[in-house]
Amino acid sequence: MFTTTGSRGLYKAPLCKGLLLVLNGLTVMLTVLPQYQDMFVYSLQAVAHQHQVWRLLCGRLICLDVKDSFCSSLLIYNFRIFERRFGTRKFASFLLGTWFLSALVDFLLAQAFQYLFQYEVEELPAGLLAPVFSLFVPFYQSIPRMPVTQVLGHIHITNKTLVYIVGLQLLTSSPFMWLLALSGLLSGGLYHSNALWLQKILFVPAWVSCAGKYVLEPLFSSSQPSDETPLGMGATLDIQRQQRMDLLDQQLLLAQYNEARRNVRHQPQAGLLQWTRLFPSLRHRGQNRPPVQPHPEAQTHQSTQPPLLENSPVAEEQVARLVEMGFSRIDALEALRASNNDINMATNFLLQH
Repeated sequence: MFTTTGSRGLYKAPLCKGLLLVLNGLTVMLTVLPQYQDMFVYSLQAVAHQHQVWRLLCGRLICLDVKDSFCSSLLIYNFRIFERRFGTRKFASFLLGTWFLSALVDFLLAQAFQYLFQYEVEELPAGLLAPVFSLFVPFYQSIPRMPVTQVLGHIHITNKTLVYIVGLQLLTSSPFMWLLALSGLLSGGLYHSNALWLQKILFVPAWVSCAGKYVLEPLFSSSQPSDETPLGMGATLDIQRQQRMDLLDQQLLLAQYNEARRNVRHQPQAGLLQWTRLFPSLRHRGQNRPPVQPHPEAQTHQSTQPPLLENSPVAEEQVARLVEMGFSRIDALEALRASNNDINMATNFLLQH
């Protein structure tokens, strides 16, 4: 329910995996060794008046509160989809850029708060919190909102609701967490919109990315998950059948997709691939096909020809959502036709391949 992009663990997300392992490991170590926690306190007063600039690095990376570490880890795990979509280097550049921007915005907001309310903000919650909040900007703008269910008939639960709930929990964990959240959202909006050409100024150099690819990526890379996904424990027979049908649908479309990729060099195409050659899903096969009069000479082969979805209707709203995520209109149309207007499955294929 976290996203509409499937659950493939940390596959193709080595940076997110490294952040989760290293930062959480250091949080646990500081919990066991509390005498060293003072070195990682995010003290604005010490940075401004005592010129302890090193506190910006130590205080804005490792969480001292286990609850903050847990909530931020959940958000990082969810936002791993951006590393898969944009690549590790662009994802790292976004985190690096928002880290520097939010450090500046933290001081500006603290000074503004002191000017308005005559209260000096001495310390802020420690950890990689502002860059995590900044990821809500592309999450809000890029991930389509799909309804899942309703509560009391009026409250809509979507695929993004749980993410916002975790963010709200992190927001209310300490008194001045709102300042970091506002700083992260402002820096994320500035960097995502490329204001003042920030993406060309704050980025990870190519040589650093190349070094990380050969040194760090082998340590934190994850193997490709198997196609067999275990069914949910305690699920009823109907739910198990539904999950099994969804799994078979995805396996069938993946097999057809891989076959199309092998033959793509020999077939001219305008989009990403010829999605119309894929089979429709098992549960909706043939429902979206327009009526076609069969030719007499082809009647003997009707049972062996796979149905095509060349003219199957596609919801324009779903096409617009995929186009907003950065995919071309041709690929979005073909993906939706191949998945029988299932935007979740269409998004899976477009993002994972």
